[in-house]
Amino acid sequence: MKFLTMGQRLIRTSDDKIIAGVCGGIAKYLGWDPAIVRLLYVLVSIFSAAFPGILVYIILWIVMPEE
Repeated sequence: MKFLTMGQRLIRTSDDKIIAGVCGGIAKYLGWDPAIVRLLYVLVSIFSAAFPGILVYIILWIVMPEE
């Protein structure tokens, strides 16, 4: 895992996106594989009744700037 730099921003990716690039942007920010981030997001959304995954994804889609 790489360490985050001070100038790095959380943005949606345009080169590695399936729906809106939210998980791809999070993966790029953390230095992880986008498939792992997508899998973790889906698993947390399914197995946690308190985590409204679709609503959070839509909010991130609106709030995160595009690349």
